[in-house]
Order: sequence, then C-alpha cells, then structure tokens
Amino acid sequence: MTQQDNPLTWGTEPATPKRQFHAMVKPIGATCNLDCTYCYYLHKNDLLGQKSPKMSDEVLEEHIKQYIESQDGDEIVFSWQGGEPTLLGLDFFHKIVELQDKYRPKHQRIENDLQTNGVLLDDDWCRFLRKHKFLVGLSIDGPRELHDRFRVTKDAKPTFDQVFASAKLLRRHGVKFNTLSVINRENAKHPLEVYRFLSREVHPDRLQFIPCVEPMIFEQVAPQQCDAYTLPIIGTKRALPGASDSIVTDWSIHPDDWGEFLCVIFDEWYKRDVGRVFVNIFENCVAQWLGLDAQMCVFHEFCGKGVAIEHDGSVYSCDHYVYPEYRLGNITEQSIGDMIFSRRQMDFGFAKRDALTQWCRQCEYLFTCHGECPKNRLLLSPDGEVGVNYLCSGFKKFFAHIDGRMREMAARIRGGGEARPQAQKQHKFKRRKRPRSK
Repeated sequence: MTQQDNPLTWGTEPATPKRQFHAMVKPIGATCNLDCTYCYYLHKNDLLGQKSPKMSDEVLEEHIKQYIESQDGDEIVFSWQGGEPTLLGLDFFHKIVELQDKYRPKHQRIENDLQTNGVLLDDDWCRFLRKHKFLVGLSIDGPRELHDRFRVTKDAKPTFDQVFASAKLLRRHGVKFNTLSVINRENAKHPLEVYRFLSREVHPDRLQFIPCVEPMIFEQVAPQQCDAYTLPIIGTKRALPGASDSIVTDWSIHPDDWGEFLCVIFDEWYKRDVGRVFVNIFENCVAQWLGLDAQMCVFHEFCGKGVAIEHDGSVYSCDHYVYPEYRLGNITEQSIGDMIFSRRQMDFGFAKRDALTQWCRQCEYLFTCHGECPKNRLLLSPDGEVGVNYLCSGFKKFFAHIDGRMREMAARIRGGGEARPQAQKQHKFKRRKRPRSK
C-alpha cells in the first residue's frame, strides 16, 4: 500500500501517520431564525424530510465519544453549525463541554468553533464562549446596505443592527471571532467598502470571504449530478449570472467580479495591513507560494477529510454535499472513522484531482488552485471537457495580479526576513494557524 493509498494518511505525507479529519456538525439541522436569500442549507429540511430537527442527547454523546476516539492528533476541533446552532440554547452547549471533558484523553486538547448569525448572542452567551475558549464565526457581509441586501429575518426585516451589536459584544467580552462574509453579486461590486468596514470597524481576528456560487437547480440536484449536456461553455452568456437560462442563481457572484474583488482588497491589504489584518485567502496564498500545503480545503489537491454530520447522526461527504447521493451512513450504526476512511470517501476525495480537465492541468496556477471546490465545477472547457470551475476567470485574474508580490514575500520569508519590503514596513508578518471556521 502506497502512502497515497493508506487510509490513515490519504492525500498527505506526514512523518508519522495520523487519523485526522474534521466534521461540521449540524445539531439543529437547517433550522434557522433568518431567511437569507442565498442560503444553500435552508432547503435541507425538505430535501431530507426533517421535521423540527434537534440532535438528541444520545446522538450528541455518541458523536463526541466517536469523534475523540477516531482521531490521534494533539488537537481535536469540534465545529458547530446549522442552520443556527444558538437556537438550541446554552444548556445544550454546556452539555457539549461536559461530554468533551468526560471523553477527552489527557494528552489531547479540545477546541470548539461556533458559526452563528449573531442575532441571539447576549452577555450570557459571550461569558460562556469566553470561558470555554470557543472561536466564533460571525456571519456579516459588509456595512448595513450590503449586509441587509440578502441577510434578513423570516418576515424580511434587516439584521445588520443586531449582528453589528453582537460583534461589539464579542469584542467587549474578549471572545475570539472571525467574520464570515458571503461575497455575492451585489457586495462584490464594493470591495473596499466591505474590506474597510470589516477590518476597521468590526475588527475580527480574521476575515474570511466565501464566494457565492449556487446552480439554479441546487435545491433538487446534488453537485456533479446534472447532465453534462446542460452545462455551458466557460465565457458564454449562460455561464454568467443574470441570463434567463443561466447555470447559476441571480445572486451568485460574477466570476470576473470575484477576481476584481480579490485584487482590490489585496492591494489595500498589501499596502496597509500585512501583519495586522489576517485574510484567509491571502494567508493561504502565502503558504502555497512558499510550497506548503493549502490552508483552505478548496485549494488543496484532494478533499474528503471534512464531512458534515446532521442532527440524526447521518454523515455526508462534505458540508456542500448534504444530499442523499452522498450519505455515508450514520454514527449510531457504524464508526465515523470507518466512514471517513472508507474506500467510498477516499474515492470522493481523490476525484478532485483525478477529474481535472486538461484546461486545468495546463494552467500555470494549478499549484495554488487545484481546480478549487468541485461543487463549483459547473462549466465546460472551450474543447467541451466537463468540470471547469465557475470562478476560473476570476481566480486567474487574481493569481496573476498577486504573483510577483507573492514571490517577493515568499523569498523574504525563506530568507528569514519580513514579508513586507522595508520601505513599506508597518508590522512584522506573522504566520498564523489555519482558520477553523467554515
């Protein structure tokens, strides 16, 4: 058995093989107190036949027990998502930390992430989060008019005031938090406004930007399950948002706008904020131009070691693949470790590399992109190959824009110097741990 085929290490080459993976847990399923237009998860209740989903005490304990037993790294990270997980209340989360203490071996460290829209956060929540060192992922899409464009309540009311107040509350209590910003067709046109608001007024530990890409049929058809003849060729009208027969929803980002958004905020970051403001995709690029592994799963050569667990214990291949076709099993019936390191899931992970088009394989930026997330491979190449990433043109523009400066930064870091040229120096560049939130 080769290193690549070893189920303990597939996709990696560590000095000492370890069973390590990551699970995004949905203890309340898709139930949420908001009705965000672009949400890719709200329809799961109907798709999976869920009614008032909530993880039972039995399933919660089984998950925590198995998750700890299935991994042998020094650190085990639990990620709690939804839907909106704070709807479960503080008692549920007190139970989580009690069970983690019960099953945690002395040589391992437990950490927790909580992704939230922030609406229900209060002083009690923040005291709990600070005490137990939760890292919070706070969903906020920019200043008021941009955030409220899509992030609204069930009765279509804006949410900005509540979310911005929660950011201040988290800072006041000393809770570490990242911002999770969905970059959609609207806020993508205002890169500096979004970046400056988040970095100068919200002040998170890290900024994470997520491009909004959803096929028109995402509520009914799983990723990579549509007929190839329905896919458009890259660069054609159907391959862009806004057309009546577009492959994507109207709120999906235009790929060229995504590239421009990244270029503009990179220039601002490089000029003023290196070492002071941490942006997930820029940190990832620094690592890859240094020849290191990607820090973000979408840019890794393989995938499959980050699964989703629904409230009933069902395990799915990925957070974006929670569809019946990608259900691996249930933790009440078999070990989560066995499911994740199964041949089926390994094949899912290796398919990211093996299904690359020649269009991708010939690209000079393959080393950093690796075809990005497979769920975004919605287009045909000019030669008709299936599997070109919807965001391809935007990423190419961005990678070409930063290439020279990334090479300079990588050379300085390799030489033991600082990432910034001395003439522009403001803060020493410090490499940080990879972000743990979605």
